Amino acid sequence: MINFPEMAGIPLAKWIDSAMSWLLKNLDGFFDAVGFVILQVVILFEKVFLFIPWFVLIPLAGLAGWKLVGKWKTGLSFMILLLLIGSFGYWELAMRTLSLVIASVFFSLLIGLPLGIHMARSDRAESIMKPVLDGMQTMPSFVYLIPALMFFGMGKVPAMVATIIYAVPPVIRLTNVGIRTVEKEAVEASKAFGASAREVLFDVQLPLAKPTIMVGINQTTMMALSMVVIGSMIGAKGLGMEVLLAINRIEVGKGFEAGLSIVFLAIIVDRITFSFSKKK
Repeated sequence: MINFPEMAGIPLAKWIDSAMSWLLKNLDGFFDAVGFVILQVVILFEKVFLFIPWFVLIPLAGLAGWKLVGKWKTGLSFMILLLLIGSFGYWELAMRTLSLVIASVFFSLLIGLPLGIHMARSDRAESIMKPVLDGMQTMPSFVYLIPALMFFGMGKVPAMVATIIYAVPPVIRLTNVGIRTVEKEAVEASKAFGASAREVLFDVQLPLAKPTIMVGINQTTMMALSMVVIGSMIGAKGLGMEVLLAINRIEVGKGFEAGLSIVFLAIIVDRITFSFSKKK
């Protein structure tokens, strides 16, 4: 009586394994095409960041901190943080990590913004999507690595896919919240002047919801950065790989340097993306 009855067990694991087998058998070409597109985008961002010399990128980061955040001290701190990353010997790895993060955010926005807009315009879609997003955010991130490995093998692509799944919920949620919290008077006034549904969305709702949406993009970016180390477990090169190697070799100093480099990148990305959420 103490043990749970075996007859009441649900073979969910077997159902999921069967579904995965079916997908691998019937949609192999589709996953190859998706993996190819993702890989090309990552390679493009890598080429851009590795092509720009460090002595050009560091002043550009300082200028961005000054102009976007509005404080010259912030721009100076950005330059110092990037110089520290270079002094640790992790400049190239930092650029590879940054390219993975930005590519992940790029795909997250392609998926998340339309879904967030659809949620905001449909109560039924919102009721369906909310529990799905809850699951995506609370599911341990390691779980995403299993199907990603099965569909795409080792390397950057499965790490990107797992990162996108983990990082996309905030931009979907906050796009929905931002549009829904736009004042009804503004929407009604635009409709009274003959604006179409498309014009209301792009000329009224999205501009007014921009601060909230940018907070979602900021959170998506930070969650993508938090997946750096986990993504390195399946072959994504970058600072996360250095942290993983330091753990395996018990090299405290090396792990601390690589970890600090990730923190410095996170600070810079966070301040820049968060600056867009402020109403100007």
